Parts: sequence; structure tokens; C-alpha cells
Amino acid sequence: MSRGPSRALGALPTFPAAYLCAMIRPIVAYGDPVLKKEAVEVEPNDPQLPALIEDMWETMYESDGVGLAAPQVGLSMRMFVADGSPFAEGEGGDPSCKDFKRVMINPVLFDLSEEQSTMEEGCLSIPGVREPVKRPVRIGVEYYNAEWTLVEEHLEGLAARIVQHEYDHLEGIMIPDHVPATKRMLLHGKLRDIGLGKVSVDYKMRFPKKKGR
Repeated sequence: MSRGPSRALGALPTFPAAYLCAMIRPIVAYGDPVLKKEAVEVEPNDPQLPALIEDMWETMYESDGVGLAAPQVGLSMRMFVADGSPFAEGEGGDPSCKDFKRVMINPVLFDLSEEQSTMEEGCLSIPGVREPVKRPVRIGVEYYNAEWTLVEEHLEGLAARIVQHEYDHLEGIMIPDHVPATKRMLLHGKLRDIGLGKVSVDYKMRFPKKKGR
């Protein structure tokens, strides 16, 4: 999930020392088949997991995002990282995002509220596209953290929205899937151009249909 250009969020979080040796991975663009697949569960003894988590933090911060799912770096794995804490800063900040920094592995959503709200969302895999998305305002989520401890949380507000956005990626769902069919038709040309690499971005991306790949 991207931050969006319309709200001042202050400085980026300082990188912990552990991330200084992490690798920035290219974010796969809309049109890559991995983004439309239902991701597979992560095994507890997966040897690539610690390094992947560090890489995803580094990649997310470098891309000025607040969330990043494994399919967005080309891996069909049910995990994502999220740091919504900048949204809690300043006057009018969202208190649900205070200290909200999580690694969620094999998450399961439950207790989705009947009450919903609509908010414009962006996505690092679809640069330049922002659309209103309607979601429950409160959720429960059960997941394993980076230490492989089972955690259960109840979230609301923007923190709940960030988790739902990233969870969508694990289900092969993206922002265009939430908009009416008529609007998707209007977005078709822009989405096609993104897949072809005809978009200006200031972070590393992998374009599935770009010539010369």
C-alpha cells in the first residue's frame, strides 16, 4: 500500500541497523501473474524468511510505502510487512496507527464489522492509480510474527485498512478488483501502460510486459 501524495506524513522511520545490509527488491507491476495468484502458506522452518523480511522492510521504506506483501516482490507467500506509524503523526493523525509496525505471516481475518467506510487507496504495484475502496472499519486478525509467535489482534481505522489491503494481495486481489466494471474499463489503458513500463516511478520495479525484459 502506498502513502498517497495528498497527506503530509513527516519523515520516514529511521532504518534499524539490521536493515542496512538488506537488499532492495524490485516491486512487480500490475500484470504480473504472481499478483493474481492466491499465495501459499509459509512454512515455519523456511530458511529464506529472515532475510526476506529484512529485504521487504528495506524495499517498502525505499518505495515510500506503508505496506508490502510478498507477492509484490514476486514471491507467492502469505506474508506482508506494514508500518502505519507515520499516519499517526501530527494533528489529525489516526491513533490506530500509533506504533503500528507489524510482520504478519499466514494471517487470517475474522470478525469483520458490518460498518464500512470508503477511502482512496494506492498501491506500489500500480503507481499513479488511486481509487476509492470500501472496507470494514474493524477487523480481527490472527497471524505469526517474525519470531513465529501466534498473535491475535483487533484493529480499527487506518490500521485495519492497511491490513486488509495487504491481505488482498495474498488472495490475488488488487484495487481494480474493488471498482465497478465501468471504471475498470476506463482504467484499462493506464493499467496496460503500467505493465509495459510506460510509467514514471522513483523506485525499482519489474514490468511483466516491458519489451527487452
